[in-house]
Amino acid sequence: MDSNKKYWKGLEELQQTPAFVEKSKGEFAESIPLEDVLNETGLSTKTPRRDFLKALGFGLGAVSLAACQRTPVHKAVPYLIKPEEVTPGIPNFYASSYKGQSILVRTREGRPIMLEANPAAVDLNCGTDASTQASVLDLYDMSKLKGPKFNGADITWDELDTHVVTALGAASAAGKQIRIISSTINSPSAIAAISRFTEKYPTTQLIETDAVSYSGIIKANQNSFGKAVVPHYRFDNADVIVSVAADFLGTWLSGEEHTQQYISNRDYKSLKQGRMSRHIQFEAGMSLTGTNADARIAIKPSEEGPLLIALYNAITGGNLPGALSTNPRAQTALKLVAQELQQARGRAVVVSGSNNISIQTLTNAINVALQSYGNTIDLDNPSYQYKGDDEAFVAFLAEANRGDVDVAFFLNSNPLYDYPDPQAVKEALDKIKFKLSFADREDETASELDAIAPNHNFLESWGDANPRGEYYTIVQPTINPVFNTRQAEHSLLLWAGEKMDYYSFVQNNWEQQILVGSSKTWKDVLQTGFEYKGDQPASLYSFDTSSLGAVANAIIAQSKALAGEVEVQLYQSVALKDGKQGNNAYLHELPDPVSKVTWDNYAALNPKFAESLGLGENSLVEVEGENGYKVILPVLLQPGQSMGTVSIAVGYGRTKTGKAGDNVGKNAFPFAKVVNGTLQFNTTAKLTKAKGTYELAQTQTHHTIEGRNIVRETTFAKYKENPGHNAGRWTDKHKTYDLWNKYEQPGHKWVMAIDLNACTGCGSCIVACNIENNIPVVGRDEVRRRREMHWLRIDRYYAIAQDGESYTKEDDIARLEDYENVSVVHQPMTCQHCEHAPCETVCPVLATVHSSEGLNHMAYNRCFGTRYCANNCPYKVRRFNWFNYWNDSRFDNYLNNEFTQLVLNPDVVSRSRGVMEKCSMCIQRIQAGKLKAKLEKRPLRDGDIKLACSSACSANAIIFGDANDPESEVSKALRNERVYYVLEEINAQPSIGYMTKVRNTYEA
Repeated sequence: MDSNKKYWKGLEELQQTPAFVEKSKGEFAESIPLEDVLNETGLSTKTPRRDFLKALGFGLGAVSLAACQRTPVHKAVPYLIKPEEVTPGIPNFYASSYKGQSILVRTREGRPIMLEANPAAVDLNCGTDASTQASVLDLYDMSKLKGPKFNGADITWDELDTHVVTALGAASAAGKQIRIISSTINSPSAIAAISRFTEKYPTTQLIETDAVSYSGIIKANQNSFGKAVVPHYRFDNADVIVSVAADFLGTWLSGEEHTQQYISNRDYKSLKQGRMSRHIQFEAGMSLTGTNADARIAIKPSEEGPLLIALYNAITGGNLPGALSTNPRAQTALKLVAQELQQARGRAVVVSGSNNISIQTLTNAINVALQSYGNTIDLDNPSYQYKGDDEAFVAFLAEANRGDVDVAFFLNSNPLYDYPDPQAVKEALDKIKFKLSFADREDETASELDAIAPNHNFLESWGDANPRGEYYTIVQPTINPVFNTRQAEHSLLLWAGEKMDYYSFVQNNWEQQILVGSSKTWKDVLQTGFEYKGDQPASLYSFDTSSLGAVANAIIAQSKALAGEVEVQLYQSVALKDGKQGNNAYLHELPDPVSKVTWDNYAALNPKFAESLGLGENSLVEVEGENGYKVILPVLLQPGQSMGTVSIAVGYGRTKTGKAGDNVGKNAFPFAKVVNGTLQFNTTAKLTKAKGTYELAQTQTHHTIEGRNIVRETTFAKYKENPGHNAGRWTDKHKTYDLWNKYEQPGHKWVMAIDLNACTGCGSCIVACNIENNIPVVGRDEVRRRREMHWLRIDRYYAIAQDGESYTKEDDIARLEDYENVSVVHQPMTCQHCEHAPCETVCPVLATVHSSEGLNHMAYNRCFGTRYCANNCPYKVRRFNWFNYWNDSRFDNYLNNEFTQLVLNPDVVSRSRGVMEKCSMCIQRIQAGKLKAKLEKRPLRDGDIKLACSSACSANAIIFGDANDPESEVSKALRNERVYYVLEEINAQPSIGYMTKVRNTYEA
């Protein structure tokens, strides 16, 4: 035996050896020495073992203690005496809400680990978007403050209260103004708490302002109808939908609610009944909504107003000046659109994404002419999700500059980051004597103020929301505060001299205001999570057309000012939106639905336009705005982008949000501007090629499907003629031989159906899958190496749009002249759980095997990483774990710390490096569903088991169930004429069926 041989216990130990570290220098920096890590924590290798464990375990213990009992705390209970409601290994569910979405919070041993849509509120809000799914991670963010601060130093809450009350008293005595600057507050109890605070300090005024504003809609409705509200849109009542730059399926207003409505007229059930809405989209950049449209026309931002003028004239026979005259494709489309809108009066809607009051006023006039109000637009049960008033914030800056304001509180507001003119904000703040933020971290604004009173996370809070009409949701804590934070509303009540705690305040407010006349009690609300009093009857509205001449002239002036050689469209990404969740690694690694870029924003340019500027893939471009603001961004060549325009996402470029989000991308908010008191997100710019190159981290880089029959499309007209004409099963043209024996599955056979008409490509299913199955975040560099770990991906395919129909051909992109006229299809792709799985036959250690219920299993402890299975998988859905991402200091700025690991699902093992992993069809959920049915002594019913991806989907695009049950929803779906199987010609016999994409296009 060779006594000089060096052995190691496992790959983790090998990873720390000098030889391995030296070999890995080509890809990563050397691992941080243990001594350095210990020195940073105030310890050393000479620290006694007991002290070392005490210091190392404190953070974990803090959260564990917080998880033992729900607030309010009356007494501490050691976990040796088990809390009555907690059974180890069994999840608890609590009803709550996030941004007005009624949700269920799943906890394990007191730790919130997953959010799902509240099934009881399915008709009021359905599904959860990506930001909602990822928000559970924010609870465990180590970048948050651990307690209050004053002048940059840690202080106690009592000391902070003394400073605040003193400042408030001085301001009141001097007759000076007190201002609370907040993003939209739709919580009835929070508004009541602010009212109570105002009673104590009468000079207080609440100013609501949103980073991405809808003030233009509110002001237009005030001018048009005397109602300063955002309407509640009903896309489910619309047969014809025309959108002008409104991403209503993505980030505009209420994307998940709109998606549920929109799909109800387009999914496999409605198609079966012979009905399908028609959607026409006019926009500059390719949005999520634009990719789902039946017809999409690329226009410049400066053409939005003239286009609506032309549409109004065509519908009403009017002669408003300034109609669109320079875009021939838009002119042709307008003739068809106007005719169809007229035919669909009362069943049509036109929406605009502009924040310009004149454009929104004209849109109101069009909808009145179409009899949309009371049918597809509801002003009597309005949305309260956005109430920000741009003019009010401008007035606040003016009065602060005059020295009229002595105290300012900032609640969920960060204007030094997201206001177009941060210098103006800073100058105004310098003249306010006392400034405090309720931010949970030292963000861009909070770090410049006198004091910070860190607010609870919503999972630690009591509260409520009124997202629209008479629909109210409750917010209740699922864990004690992890850090020494305090709810902002409680602080306001305390400073106002109120002795009541906020829990009692919320309860009293519900019992005295919201539940009056209802049969429900407070306890009932805590169980159901919401109260719905029903909608008020919606009314028709008239419109005074005498003012439209002036409105049209204002639109023409705005259009001329905007028209330039390069026009900039600012937009929100589906993941980060306005940037408030800027430190959430799950959202940063979520691929953009269109570009598939992660961890960056970019300048999206039409490929032909980029070529004219001398720009190409990986180029850098300097963007200089009207106000002289400059940033250098990587170039993304984006088919569908309007010529002469550039699209840039806001929400990036944070500098004080945390390890994961600092300095990711560039801040685009300063490109916006304030015009006539409202924020405008379209402007002009100068583009200059910058030195150097930059590789974006994309998860999909190909544009076509290389001639393979992966995505199938048809038109609604052809579908009605022959529903299965483009979904015909592949037929054998020669004798075939099976290498596999037929599997007998007498019990259950788990399968899935995916409706391509219902899938919008939003990506909420991806985040839900990540959280449910402990899928790690790998970071920008690893994504660049094609090492992302997502078990579920959504492939995006471009096709040329021609003669009213989309064609997917091998050379379609090469044939395009301007790259504007393209259509997009989204296709969710995950492990197909093939009956004849190519991966199973090549695994030398039987790590991947077939189950008796039709699933393709992975035994991680058998796998040693040959990757034969990945090479043999035609769907490329297997992921190799190159590094132990959950426990590797080189990835510490993402999810690798003792706090964020508390979000892990204990039902799913965290995989170590060197193993292959892929979709398991949430086997833990399947087993839990079967166990529950067994304990209740009943058969398993259809719907008892919901996968993470399907439960997150607002559109019900992913249908899961038992194929052996002929009455299950999935069995019925798979019998649909549109169903086909991807690459079925290779005889892998996948268990996931897809339904052909149908577009309600205009026939040539």
